[in-house]
Amino acid sequence: MSSQKPIAVGTNDSAQSQAAVLWAARRAHRANLPLVIVHVVDDRWIAEPYPWFGTLQQAGEELLKTAAGRLEGSVPVTPATEMLTGSVGGSLAKYSKKTSMMVIGSGSGHLGGALADRALQVATAAKVPVAVIGTQDLEGRTGVVVGVDGSAESTQAVAFAAAEADRNGDELTVVYAVNVPDPVIDAGLTPAALADLIVDEERIVLSETVAGLKEDYPDLTVHQRLVSDRGPVDALVDAAAGARLLVVGSRGRGAFKRLLLGSTAHGVLKHLPCPTIITRTQAVKDTI
Repeated sequence: MSSQKPIAVGTNDSAQSQAAVLWAARRAHRANLPLVIVHVVDDRWIAEPYPWFGTLQQAGEELLKTAAGRLEGSVPVTPATEMLTGSVGGSLAKYSKKTSMMVIGSGSGHLGGALADRALQVATAAKVPVAVIGTQDLEGRTGVVVGVDGSAESTQAVAFAAAEADRNGDELTVVYAVNVPDPVIDAGLTPAALADLIVDEERIVLSETVAGLKEDYPDLTVHQRLVSDRGPVDALVDAAAGARLLVVGSRGRGAFKRLLLGSTAHGVLKHLPCPTIITRTQAVKDTI
């Protein structure tokens, strides 16, 4: 087995986690990395060892065996399995320190596809890039989309996305959504030319964000998309509707730097358009 850190995928045998296991296995095979399938038995409410807790552990072992067995004949990898106990979100986030990437299913969708709380906890607290996988049909999808806003986090997201696109022969679309004065709502409150000025300035930010990609990836086709008529979440979800992958930084340049997961990343995960990777600034040397 490779000495490199593995890709780990959490499973609870839902349709979303089954899709996540398959996605993680394919990525591990392409990257020649080990794969670990992880299941967490939630024991937070157990004050003393109850007899039926052993039944939960046995069911978890069977679940892991089933998840690994589904890969036989479809992806040429032999996964390891590991069972954890504790808070599901917290346990997976802590386990992520041992990995190069954590993969999770998007959770049960409701009211437009909101992300399950436990999956969101992992995406918020993990120490490595986190891939969130839904049940969308991935057949025929092409291209990598990345969201930017001029922050250090988004610069890293671009670097990750560019490497991903170049490695797989995809085109890269860099999306930057900016807020400009509304000509109706803000009539009389701002100069008429202010909106154009903001767009021009932010176009420079977008150009600077992708500067150097041509030198690093001469064969990579890069599209720049500056969006001024909708917010970043809507812009990214729309741009990634037919994409193979969406990449966003864990945080942007908003006012609340103390937040572990920015509002854009949070919003995208609630309306997951395709497999989405949340990158981490501290993990820049370990991205795969």
